[in-house]
Amino acid sequence: MAESSTAAATGQAVHAHHEELGFWRTYVFSTDHKMIGRQFLFLGLFMMVLGGLLALMLRWQLAWPETQIPGLGWVPEPFMYDGAMGPEFYNAVFTMHATIMIFFVVMPILVGCFGNFLIPLMIGARDMAFPVLNMLSFWVGVVAGVVMLAGFFVPGGHAAGGWTAYAPLTAVPQYTGVHSGQNLWIISLMILGISSLMGSINYITTIINMRAPGMTFFRLPLVIWSLFIVAILLLLALPVLTSALAMLLFDRTLGTSFFLPAGGGEPLRWQHLFWFFGHPEVYILILPAMGVTSDILAVFARKPIFGYRAMAFSMIALAFLSWVVWGHHMFQSGMNPALGTGFMISTMVIAVPSAIKTFNWLGTLWGGNIHFKTAMLHALAFVSMFVIGGLSGIFMASTPVDIFIHDTYFIVAHIHYVVFGGSVFGLFAAIYYWFPKMFGRMMNEPLGKIHFFATFIAYNCTFFPMHILGVGGMMRRIYNPMQYEFLQPLQPINVFITWGAIGLGLAQIPFVINFFWSLFAGKKAERNPWKANTLEWVAASPPPHGNFDAIPVVHRGPYEYSSPEVTEDYLPQDRQLGPQRVATAH
Repeated sequence: MAESSTAAATGQAVHAHHEELGFWRTYVFSTDHKMIGRQFLFLGLFMMVLGGLLALMLRWQLAWPETQIPGLGWVPEPFMYDGAMGPEFYNAVFTMHATIMIFFVVMPILVGCFGNFLIPLMIGARDMAFPVLNMLSFWVGVVAGVVMLAGFFVPGGHAAGGWTAYAPLTAVPQYTGVHSGQNLWIISLMILGISSLMGSINYITTIINMRAPGMTFFRLPLVIWSLFIVAILLLLALPVLTSALAMLLFDRTLGTSFFLPAGGGEPLRWQHLFWFFGHPEVYILILPAMGVTSDILAVFARKPIFGYRAMAFSMIALAFLSWVVWGHHMFQSGMNPALGTGFMISTMVIAVPSAIKTFNWLGTLWGGNIHFKTAMLHALAFVSMFVIGGLSGIFMASTPVDIFIHDTYFIVAHIHYVVFGGSVFGLFAAIYYWFPKMFGRMMNEPLGKIHFFATFIAYNCTFFPMHILGVGGMMRRIYNPMQYEFLQPLQPINVFITWGAIGLGLAQIPFVINFFWSLFAGKKAERNPWKANTLEWVAASPPPHGNFDAIPVVHRGPYEYSSPEVTEDYLPQDRQLGPQRVATAH
């Protein structure tokens, strides 16, 4: 292994010094993994603004139904009526809010940005295995985003069948009144699938073949383990979704009947195919945030990660089990009770590796010298919010309970605690932590803490009361709750949630100011401002093309904090100790 790594390193050294490139090759059509990572970051942040505005439109309609939304009086009919939202447009808005946040915010930032930026730096490589394919993966993703946004401007409006696009609702254009918009939604996700497959092939090849000398698999940082597992999940899950999308498009345009009962098709086939992709997708979204959190907790607790191998194996177990639990989304579909029981048990079992990770994070914190930097606060929020989301998931794993709360706001609360509380807090933790390495400047800590506390409080005010609405019977995807007499007493909760959502939106303003101000005027970052051990901090801030002056040689694991072998409280992976003090690898 060491010989092949050395050979790879020698091969990479050829690319360390390269000719000066012009503006377009440096900033637009770049093959440098770091620039591509930054491009994914800006794409994801732009889409986050759009997805957040769509969420605020939804919340306004639920709190003050059929009233004018401030500033939207210009939107023409039949989408808005003098600034008030029509039911058809409401369906399109909630479909696109979820689609954009899942496919165009969390995946591009956590998998696209940090996967691209971190993998070569943290394994000691000069670049990705396939730099041109890497560039293509970004630009194909941009095409997918443009096609998705184009759906807002076609006759009939955008896709309105929910982000899960259940057939036959989405298979027959007359059912939703949407023709081109739903077709563009399908085509966009097929293109995005191609982009993600390009990225996953690159990630897997790079991690297997291009690790620095001494970088064994069990010396990889946990964030690299998480991205490696995510790449494998993407490679296996996306073809299933792409095939299902192709069949749905054929049903809509070519007269086939894969999902249409009238022609001998089976609507439940869509649900099986979608959720066979959809449940691994949950872990595609959450695993990178788990890896980020593991790294950040160890750095700011100044302690080795508790149970490194258990953490790596638990991520592998999560990935494996994510393939055998998809049926818990379908307990209401007339499933055979014996089969339902199997899915119920496997869903409860998947809580075990998650619990292992949670207790190991707590073990890492226990007795640590904790530094409450902004990145650390977001990582701690990730752990606490993920626990709440996971506990609500156990309720839904139980078939009898799920039959009552399925398709209520309890489910909405659950997915937001896992995906926003999990992935988005993990995403912010990663941005605050790696910003100095990415852009060579420090973000402002006081502004960062204002952003964190405002986000954390507003977030819980927004999503926790949704559990109460769900138990009270409020349905998902409902246009006007005031039309139902039994929901009218719950309306004050809806108003409270909407004020929380408005607060959550306003809480992002300090982040935007901090991000762009720090980008140009922030304090210059040192090479290793957090005193961390992993290899990316060996490179300059920001790293040059080729990353390292010389490929580092790895002597130990990534979490040797407070080691008795050195006087400092950190021991970088590439530091060579004298022959009398050879560090043991974890």
